[in-house]
Amino acid sequence: MLFVEFRFVAFFALVLAVAWSLRSNGARKAWLLVVSYAFYGAWDWRFLGLIVLSTVVDWIAGAGIHAARERPGRRRAWLALSLVVNLGLLLTYKYFDFFAESLNALLSWLGIGTSVPVLNLILPVGISFYTFQTLSYSLDIYFGKLEPAERPLDLALFVAFFPQLVAGPIVLAKEFLPQLVQRPTWSAVPVRWALVLFLVGFVKKSCLSDALSPFVDAVHAQPDAAGSLAAWTSAIAFSAQIYCDFSGYTDMAIACAALLGYALPRNFAAPYLTGSIGAFWAHWHITLGRWFREYLYVPLGGNRRGERRSLLNVLIVFVVSGLWHGAAWTYVIWGTLHGLIVVFERTRYGRPIMRLSPLGGILYVNLLWFFTMVIFRASTMRDSGVLMGAMIWPKESSAAAPAVPEWILPVLAAAFVVHALWHRFGLDVRWARLSPLPFAFSYGVAVAVALPWVSANPAPYIYFAF
Repeated sequence: MLFVEFRFVAFFALVLAVAWSLRSNGARKAWLLVVSYAFYGAWDWRFLGLIVLSTVVDWIAGAGIHAARERPGRRRAWLALSLVVNLGLLLTYKYFDFFAESLNALLSWLGIGTSVPVLNLILPVGISFYTFQTLSYSLDIYFGKLEPAERPLDLALFVAFFPQLVAGPIVLAKEFLPQLVQRPTWSAVPVRWALVLFLVGFVKKSCLSDALSPFVDAVHAQPDAAGSLAAWTSAIAFSAQIYCDFSGYTDMAIACAALLGYALPRNFAAPYLTGSIGAFWAHWHITLGRWFREYLYVPLGGNRRGERRSLLNVLIVFVVSGLWHGAAWTYVIWGTLHGLIVVFERTRYGRPIMRLSPLGGILYVNLLWFFTMVIFRASTMRDSGVLMGAMIWPKESSAAAPAVPEWILPVLAAAFVVHALWHRFGLDVRWARLSPLPFAFSYGVAVAVALPWVSANPAPYIYFAF
């Protein structure tokens, strides 16, 4: 069930009406848990058991960690239970076949006849997201940043809350659980801002991302046929597609949660307007970066053990981040490459980058991002090499190559200008501050203008694969 489908609008209207009609906070949370399980079950009901298992394990582990706060050995054992179960599920479903196939390829290259069997398991939607969320609960209790939830219902709703369940933002237990203590009040809901944010996310996904998808898919289906123009246009188009797709999803997720009375963290902050790759990553998928900083970078030592160790920790985070995005060497290499760039920017050799003009910094960031996203999107490193070669050395497209639609580059240029102005002047906040009648009229006009451009066949969200 995609946010841009009519059936979701009907589903959410029902959820919203019942949630605000329930006076008991407990009944309200129970209702939201039931509909969250129904929402996830609509994708594949068989994987609901994994969410329930993670919830039960972390409820038990969290209570055990808290009870053993004076006994370090037991605390570590309870934390280990949470890590083994949650990461074990993630490794089994997402990474087992990747590592098995990589090992088999190595054994074959070495001339060893044995092989490791592959499982061919279906990847549960959103497992990378909700695994990181539920781990934040046990980890924060272990680090003394959070008290255990008072009721299993609260933890279950935190893990399964449907707006951000399958593709983020990645919410931390310490910021969401306190919101469940009391029933929200309608007077505190930023209704107009949430409606604006939902419409913006809808337009990003259904009018822009889905329109770019066919051309990008066609180029990557036949990379050898693409010439320089097609390769560059595809790289730029995919960069816009994945931003509109992912940030569009999180915009709508944040808006839906806000209409239900809950605040979710911001996940994007105009990354394409930054001046370095390090700054870009501080503005792209913000909640993933925050999770890695709190639960990987800092436990590794952060910047407390000198510059060299700090840079190594940064590189480790980016390698793991690449692997988090997908079980393929293209993602690992992509993450490693970005880690090396960020490390370089933090050394004295990269300091000139920090002194670029604002326009020069934006060009530097976008050109690097366009180029490296070819690796992210390509099926194999060989395919990415072919397309990057066409971007570096002039090449004509073959007869089999898809034609570059004339509208793509002008539309993307216009969208970039609107994007820059929108964030520069905070137009979402300004729009939401209009009095009711002007707001309703302008919102209706915006919807009427957007509807003719809505894709008839919405594509699955790109990050559902992760």
